[in-house]
Amino acid sequence: MRICLRSMFLASCVLAVACNGGGGSGDGDDDGTDVDAGDNPPAEGFRIQTPPITIEAGQEITYCYYTTIDIPRDMGVKRWSSVMTPGSHHLIVFFQQHGKQDGTIDQDCGGVGGGGISNLPVWTYSAQQPEQEQVMPAGIGMQVTRGQQAYVQMHYYNASDTPLEARVTIDAEAYAAAESFTPAAAYITYNTEINIPPMSTSSVQGTCGVPEGTKFFTMSTHAHKRATLTRVTDGTDMVFESTNWEEPDARTWMASPFYEFATGSLTYRCEYDNRTGPTSGQTVREGDSAPTDEMCMAVGYYFIEGATTARSRFCVNSFLVP
Repeated sequence: MRICLRSMFLASCVLAVACNGGGGSGDGDDDGTDVDAGDNPPAEGFRIQTPPITIEAGQEITYCYYTTIDIPRDMGVKRWSSVMTPGSHHLIVFFQQHGKQDGTIDQDCGGVGGGGISNLPVWTYSAQQPEQEQVMPAGIGMQVTRGQQAYVQMHYYNASDTPLEARVTIDAEAYAAAESFTPAAAYITYNTEINIPPMSTSSVQGTCGVPEGTKFFTMSTHAHKRATLTRVTDGTDMVFESTNWEEPDARTWMASPFYEFATGSLTYRCEYDNRTGPTSGQTVREGDSAPTDEMCMAVGYYFIEGATTARSRFCVNSFLVP
């Protein structure tokens, strides 16, 4: 995922220390993918849909699309779904009062954006598959306030020899106004210490504190193509493991008991093999390019029983941002 996340994490750490947040498909269109996450936008909720963007042959690029979520009231999202056209690597929905005109599209984007620690982008929903969904457990929801500004970060890599038209559709299905819910948020780790020598194997890991009372209902990982194993552990107990960097899947707990880290810490680990392929003759480090760089992330979603608010938590290497 975009290297801007590194900037966001590191800036968060510096500021914090100095100062002590799969979808359905239809019939398809001319490029073989229906960009509707459903036949119609949710009756309760909202839809974010980006205009088409041309990705040239061989091009790897990140775009951001800025918007204001048009809803009549504050809502709790109980289901996200998304569809990305071919060539997609990932999308991330960030909530942030970005101050840009609705419909703005820019490149090499995201991160702190000058907002400071009081206006950090809030990781809200992400997808690594062309069609994906995230369903919350009953009574759990992601908070969205009326007039919330947001942006969608889209990372595309067109490995073909012809241009692609990139589009993203995201649907958010919400609880009815009379329904109550417990707010949920993301817990994200990111490692900046990746260093894989030429013709070698390597690994990296970090251990992050988990606040008391944190209950996870989803856990997964994110890495790039040299990753042979990604893992999340709770002391010696395995929480999540994958040997598929491109489609790591996720572990979910959709009803009580949800997962609580008994040790009070989450350890994430990635193992790599750089002995074959186009990067085997060079050192591979942390970065945003799926073909040439690597990443090591744990991506989870959590709630705290009885809480009335929730905020995204970020851990860089082994430092949990306060």
